[in-house]
Amino acid sequence: MGADKSWCVKWIPFFCTVAQMNDRYQRVNYQALVDWRTRLTREWPFLERVLTDAPDRRLLDLGCGPGEHARLLASHGFDVVGVDASPSMVETARETEPSARFVPGDLADVGALVDGQFGGAICLGNTLPHITTPDALARLFRGLRQHLLPGAPVVLQLLNYERIFGTRQRVLPLTLRPSDDGTLVFLRLMDPRPDGRIVFSPTVLRYRPDAEPSVVLEQSERVELRGWTRGEVESALGEAGFGTREVFGSMEFGAYQAGESQDLVVVARGESHELQGR
Repeated sequence: MGADKSWCVKWIPFFCTVAQMNDRYQRVNYQALVDWRTRLTREWPFLERVLTDAPDRRLLDLGCGPGEHARLLASHGFDVVGVDASPSMVETARETEPSARFVPGDLADVGALVDGQFGGAICLGNTLPHITTPDALARLFRGLRQHLLPGAPVVLQLLNYERIFGTRQRVLPLTLRPSDDGTLVFLRLMDPRPDGRIVFSPTVLRYRPDAEPSVVLEQSERVELRGWTRGEVESALGEAGFGTREVFGSMEFGAYQAGESQDLVVVARGESHELQGR
């Protein structure tokens, strides 16, 4: 018999209200700041190859953001359920892809936030570092396993923090996007800490070369992340029952090189629940 999740339905409105008060991403328009057409065109061959043999077309999108990946997957016939800790992102995602279902909540609680079984899951765009403790990471992976069919693939994509910590990298590449009033500049500063934390400062500037001043601060936030390394991610996956794992350095199937790869991409598949119990 499944666990009683009526508490989740009862308390979600309260949690959403509290989360909205502390929603750091409420004013950051990721649909405008990211070149989604180019990004999704680049990522789709990887996702298509991994998901083509998924045991079911029902997928989880963990850290769904504004819903662009959900829209891509829905256009290819997948039934998507998205989860995000930002209520504002969930609202945007519902507008972006009305056919999908979106749930607000902490990803570490995914086991209680969603119902039923899924044929696969994605967690892209450096979402995983928002899970900041080993206990929360373990809860995320255990909860995910509860809802995945045997052999269902999980795609995790995050920055390669082994390289970031090793080189003391402080900034990600600038993103410039045209707007009705100048150019939006997406600046992402980082401060790697010895304990594995990353102080991340996503900042939006507006650049108008003929104005005075020519650069205006639109938005800036301070977010603490955890720079999970390959070893830490694979260990947590293994303990949660994900016995098969492939590791790449990009979503173009590039080989992972700890000191050089920009990304860490892990494709994990769980053993059958029957095998786990032996």
